[in-house]
Amino acid sequence: MATQAGKLTISLPKNLISFADEVASEENISRSKVISDCLREFAQKRKIRLMEEGYKAMANENREFARVAFELQRKVVLGQE
Repeated sequence: MATQAGKLTISLPKNLISFADEVASEENISRSKVISDCLREFAQKRKIRLMEEGYKAMANENREFARVAFELQRKVVLGQE
C-alpha cells in the first residue's frame, strides 16, 4: 500500500542539514527519505517506550491487587475480620 506524501517546511540547524545531506549521499536516497526514516524510527522507539511504561504500570496495579486479595484471603481462611 503506497503512502501518500505531504509537504512540510521546517527549519533545522545547519549541522543537521549537513548530516542529512551526508547520509542521503552515502545511502543514495533523498534528503526527504533520510528525515522520513528518522521520524519513523523515532515514532517506533516512542511507541515501544510508551508500551513499556504501560506494562510497568499494569504490573504495579496487578501486584497491588494480588497483595490486597491475598490479605483478604488470609483473613477469610483464618477467620479474622
